[in-house]
Amino acid sequence: MTDTIDTAATSKLIQGRTGDWEIVMGLEIHAQVASNAKLFSGAAVGFGAGPNEQVSLVDAGFPGMLPTLNRHCVEQAVKTGLGLKAQINLKSQFDRKNYFYPDLPTGYQISQLFFPIVGEGVVEVEAEDGSFFNVGIERLHLEQDAGKLIHDLSPTESFVDLNRAGTALMEIVSRPDIRTPEQAVAYVKKIRTILMYLGTCDGDMEKGNLRADVNVSVCRAGNYDKFKASGDFSYLGTRCEIKNVNSFRFISQAINYEARRQIEIVEDGGSVIQETRLYDPTKGETRSMRSKEEAMDYRYFPDPDLLPLQLEQAWIDDIRASLPELPDEKRRRLMADYGLSQYDAIVLISEQAKADYFEAAARGRDAKLVANWVTNELSARLAADGKDFSENTLPASHIAELVELIENGTISSKIAKEVFDHVWNGEGSPAEVVDKHGLKQVTDTGAIEKAVDDIIAANPDKAAAVAEKPQAIGWFVGQVMKATGGKANPAAVNDILKAKLGL
Repeated sequence: MTDTIDTAATSKLIQGRTGDWEIVMGLEIHAQVASNAKLFSGAAVGFGAGPNEQVSLVDAGFPGMLPTLNRHCVEQAVKTGLGLKAQINLKSQFDRKNYFYPDLPTGYQISQLFFPIVGEGVVEVEAEDGSFFNVGIERLHLEQDAGKLIHDLSPTESFVDLNRAGTALMEIVSRPDIRTPEQAVAYVKKIRTILMYLGTCDGDMEKGNLRADVNVSVCRAGNYDKFKASGDFSYLGTRCEIKNVNSFRFISQAINYEARRQIEIVEDGGSVIQETRLYDPTKGETRSMRSKEEAMDYRYFPDPDLLPLQLEQAWIDDIRASLPELPDEKRRRLMADYGLSQYDAIVLISEQAKADYFEAAARGRDAKLVANWVTNELSARLAADGKDFSENTLPASHIAELVELIENGTISSKIAKEVFDHVWNGEGSPAEVVDKHGLKQVTDTGAIEKAVDDIIAANPDKAAAVAEKPQAIGWFVGQVMKATGGKANPAAVNDILKAKLGL
């Protein structure tokens, strides 16, 4: 495939052999509901159990077993809908989606097609360049997950593990508002962050607790605007669904490949077939899984074992009142209360634990300096150890104390990194480390002046050259810092050097 995709976040055009193209995408995010029990049974939910150890008779599809709706899962869906600024439907209905697959013992999945629990909403997403774009939410519905087929334990047999069968999922369906791979990744990240703030999904993509189906189509440049103006889907190309993508990197790679594939087909005179595809990260390509089913293929009908779900507005209002501060509100507040840049605020709110840690450390301190230490040095150390910020064990008081030592001139910013190394290695608080290792900044101007005199005396030619080339003073600053073990106050060093060198 020879087409080249412009991967700049702001570019929505793809250059093909016969002209420019655009990508149009809608995503279906499947988020496992944070719950101790399944959607329609009391069986436990959890990762790491042995095969078929968390299966009830309902999950296994035994005759005569009736589903009982888990109230907590409904509450989690409502909470998520409120977090997405979406309409909560007071009346919703569960439907049977009929299909045969070995990991679906009942022969149908209980889902919501006609009347979902959550309707339309909108999510504001931060792009990599600092701009924002909106993605419309079409719906959120509750459904039960299927089991899992295991094919690599035997060359002749497949095994079925039903531990996951019946686990509650929220399927969040977006409008076709996503235009680039970068936007798709940013959108999934934003949804994941919102869910984790709400506590409705743990967001663990590695375990498959959050995964995305990406619907990709391509159209000629300009046709998307015509679609938005008219609502006529004929302006868009035939879409293909890439199923169960569970990493940000794979989402981007799958979209790039699929867009190229579709453009090449159309430019060669062919037609894109609507189908479900899988992304193979090893080969870096998508491959056909099955032809795309339409709703009629599933023979949807209302589940006869479950009454329509009727919610009370007072209960929804109570849930709304209990919502935590969400990412958008927290970003705006951090900027207003601490004077942070939009970039710093966005980085901090990406993880709730990181934002909370920052606030604990920033009280009464230089907020920008605290943000730098939290988002750079501390985050880098955690990443190097393969840990999330929620696994951080360094007290926020240590960062606050480190920044205080910089602010009051006890240590320089350079020495602070050495202090942090010792603190990270468990040698005590920053103040204890400074005392133990003798790392206090030299502020005695007499000592600094002596070091300056010695270096100027040893390098008269360089000292004379500074008059013609003032920027050469940097060499002297480095030498003085080296002579004082990096402990000299940089401001004092510069002032004394300028006076001695006649600058």
